[in-house]
Amino acid sequence: MQSSTGEIRLRAKKTGKSYVRSKLWRSIKANWDLYAMILPVIVYFIVFEYTPMYGVLIAFKDFVANKGIWGSPWVGFQHFERFLKGYYFGRLLKNTLGISFYQLVVGFPVPIILALCINEVKNKYFKSFVQTVTYAPHFLSTVVLVGMIMIFLSPQNGVVNILLQYVGVGPISFMTESAWFKTIYVFSGVWQNMGWSSIIYLAALAGIDPQLHEAARIDGATRLQRIRHVNLPGIMPTIVVLLMLQIGTIMGIGFEKAFLMQNPLNMEASDIISTYVYRTGIVEGQFSFSTAVGLFNSFINLFLLVVANSAVRRLNHTGLW
Repeated sequence: MQSSTGEIRLRAKKTGKSYVRSKLWRSIKANWDLYAMILPVIVYFIVFEYTPMYGVLIAFKDFVANKGIWGSPWVGFQHFERFLKGYYFGRLLKNTLGISFYQLVVGFPVPIILALCINEVKNKYFKSFVQTVTYAPHFLSTVVLVGMIMIFLSPQNGVVNILLQYVGVGPISFMTESAWFKTIYVFSGVWQNMGWSSIIYLAALAGIDPQLHEAARIDGATRLQRIRHVNLPGIMPTIVVLLMLQIGTIMGIGFEKAFLMQNPLNMEASDIISTYVYRTGIVEGQFSFSTAVGLFNSFINLFLLVVANSAVRRLNHTGLW
């Protein structure tokens, strides 16, 4: 009796799996064009994102090039311990987190405010002009952006120092003083990306039901009250998701910009984990150690993302998963 019951369950399980596979193949055949469109994206992530993860193994090995990854001896967590006990660990963590949180506090609200302001503009020509002007800096390369920063902040003939001298201040050597590095890095990034980042908020604002605004007008709500009680709640799910994504990359400060702005005089404030990985891995050839540092950085990002997602789900049940 028990044997027959087990056979029935096994057959039911196999039948269920066959049904799921059959349903999946029918869906693929019916929507083959959509799957064909997404196939290049899947291939890209497999080749350039998942396949290179095999190289993470060298973080736990004393990598020797002529022995290969599998031939190199295992050292466990030795490289992680070396980094955590190292002389530069405190400075690197402080600078990376300092710039990241500064960027989050200053840079995250600006695109939201800009999108709310653009959404209230009624003249379509002026609205298009503002959007074009604010989007344009996003397309500047990092090298060009840093070059512009150096020209504008030059202590000899930079426009900023010229203006400061008119009011009796300066000249200030912005690029060589550590105290100015974080502010220059963050505000130049805000200027470059605020217009582009506002696009998704404008799209969310466009999806708000106009009847809500009509009802608010009938109730006598002012423009600011409608922004506060209609627009902001309408885009709040988008804000929450983007905030979580930004928290999840809080340790992932772009290498190029920090490296280009870096010099021996501002190293105390500009040396971050990504530039340290470049210096130890590419310049000094410590491949295993630099991989361990990069993996540590990614683990912190993952941890912060999980914590942020859990906190948001407890507050309003909206999360990434």
